Amino acid sequence: MRRKAVSLLSRVARPSALQSPLVAPIASLPRYYSSHGPPNAKLNQPIQYNTSTYLSHTAATTLANPELPASIRTSGNTTRQNLYQSINSALSTALSTDERAILFGEDVAFGGVFRCSTNLLDKFGPDRVFNTPLNELGIIGFGIGYAAHHDSNTAIAEIQFGDYVYPAFDQIVNEAAKYRYRGAGEFSCGGLTIRMPVMGVGHGALYHSQSPEAFFCHVPGLKVVIPRGPVQAKGLLLASIRERNPVIFMEPKILYRAAVEEVPVDDYELPLEKAEILAKGSDVTVISYGTTVYTVELAAKAAKETLGVSVEVIDLRTIYPWDKETIFESVKKTGRCVIVHEASKSGGVGGEIAACVQEECFLRLEAPVGRVAGFDAPMGLIFEQFNLPDVARVFDTIKKTVEY
Repeated sequence: MRRKAVSLLSRVARPSALQSPLVAPIASLPRYYSSHGPPNAKLNQPIQYNTSTYLSHTAATTLANPELPASIRTSGNTTRQNLYQSINSALSTALSTDERAILFGEDVAFGGVFRCSTNLLDKFGPDRVFNTPLNELGIIGFGIGYAAHHDSNTAIAEIQFGDYVYPAFDQIVNEAAKYRYRGAGEFSCGGLTIRMPVMGVGHGALYHSQSPEAFFCHVPGLKVVIPRGPVQAKGLLLASIRERNPVIFMEPKILYRAAVEEVPVDDYELPLEKAEILAKGSDVTVISYGTTVYTVELAAKAAKETLGVSVEVIDLRTIYPWDKETIFESVKKTGRCVIVHEASKSGGVGGEIAACVQEECFLRLEAPVGRVAGFDAPMGLIFEQFNLPDVARVFDTIKKTVEY
């Protein structure tokens, strides 16, 4: 089989093979590793979301979460949902409890390309759930105007893919983020929430795989939130919608269907600007968010089993402004820090966290702060899996950090 795979790859490399019917299955072939390749490449096994300890697979696990309101924890009412279903539930709850809330974007009335707004048009009508032209600048401009028109107005705008948010960049950065400051607090567009799918999905290529969060983490006046699973998505989205500052809510595409949990049925919020410690540890702190949290989970398990290293894993959740207190307290305890994210390394969120950690925890650090991130290159179609952080790269960085 190895010989056949190598032969197949060599055919793809030749221009004459571009029309070959054998080219199409390349992306779905098993990954083979050369004996001269990274020694820990065998760690790159598929993530099994259905067994991840970072997801709540039972009602008991979900309801044991101390961040949930007491009424939710004692009700016992949960339902099994994936990420897009929990977002749909949050949107339905927001529209039900706030008569001035509206939801709009490209194909939103149809249910959205990822089905996050399914059935909401039927429930709330075309005045509150409606489509827009393919004009991201216009979508955000309209949302700003509606939210600014009255303090009680709630605008929930959807950008169909995070990759296409850039035409609206000026509206977000120079209008939404600064509106409160322009009016000396007398007026704002704090009722604006901007949802968008982000991160790799396995076949998104140049324009459906980007992670643009770092662009917005340089803008005072905004909040940036990225959930890791359905329970987090519902609670954080409801908190974002009700937050009286503009919030960019980024949804990891691959988790829409991959991440499944028992989600509370009723209305609840989870705290913004608060990180969550997913696993206690004593040797190294690993910080991540979104999809790469599960990559970190496997790397931490391998580090424990093969190196005897105890890893403290933290899900940032709110990327900006992030929870410095939790991060600093953890790093001062472990003496080591690694940051993992899908976005390109240069100018990424990891660089800011690393700088703040060395400023605040310098005398406690036993090693330089490590970073594992996407490479500084656009996402190629068949090379996406090699661009994104994988278990081997995270494991190697943990090993390097603890052995420094």
